[in-house]
Amino acid sequence: MTYASATDAVPPDGLTVGGAASVVGVTVRTLHHWDGLGLACPSQRTAGGHRLYDAADVARLHRVRLYRELGLPLAEIAALLDAPADDAEESLRRQRDEVREHLARLQRSADALDRMIEARRSGVLLSPEEQVRIFGEQWRPEWTAEARERWGDGEQWAQYAERAADRGPEDWRRITADVEALHHDLAVALRAGVPPGSATANDLAERHRASVGAYFDCTVSMHVCLGRTYVTDPGFRSFYDDLEPGLATWLRDIIDANARGRGVDPETAVWV
Repeated sequence: MTYASATDAVPPDGLTVGGAASVVGVTVRTLHHWDGLGLACPSQRTAGGHRLYDAADVARLHRVRLYRELGLPLAEIAALLDAPADDAEESLRRQRDEVREHLARLQRSADALDRMIEARRSGVLLSPEEQVRIFGEQWRPEWTAEARERWGDGEQWAQYAERAADRGPEDWRRITADVEALHHDLAVALRAGVPPGSATANDLAERHRASVGAYFDCTVSMHVCLGRTYVTDPGFRSFYDDLEPGLATWLRDIIDANARGRGVDPETAVWV
């Protein structure tokens, strides 16, 4: 039933509270509440004292319901209904602007969720071409899919996706530059014969753990587990040893020594 047909359907002798509630689409209890607040009162009564709503009353009820659906509080609706035309228009404009801002916030939230979904799926919100430009010619875009297949069910992948969702090309360039500088310093230290457990080696081990922390929270124990894979996983070992022969083993050794100094036994370290 349309607004016009609803009010036109009001009989000359008015509608009972039940009939008005049915026409407007609210409950009898709601009409009693509005009446008690003086917001929308019936203009007539039966001989027995029962409420009767005429066409103008029903029209006002419809306006109250409309404003409630727009989210206006009852106190503001009362002022709006009885305000001069200019004041009422200004109030409606203000409410419209608030609705638009709310919609904009919802859209931003939806966009953020889209980015999160895509980040969980792809691991990095960069095109394959951007990945190669930023991460270097040796980078293979399919590596992120392989990583998701391998670790996608874990908490660390979820953290990685959350952080990736907020990162753009400049963020990845900065992270990549930091990692490249770390790799350079690791190779220089190995060539210089820096021994595991020394202050310099421990600092480098902590820098390496912090670089992992750009992707997910990495405990000392987890760092030890990663260090093991740098030696046992052919891909990791080849990557580090291509930077400097023997770097994979030396990196594992400085990670283990740093862990001992922090009270973690590398022999019993687990992924926690």
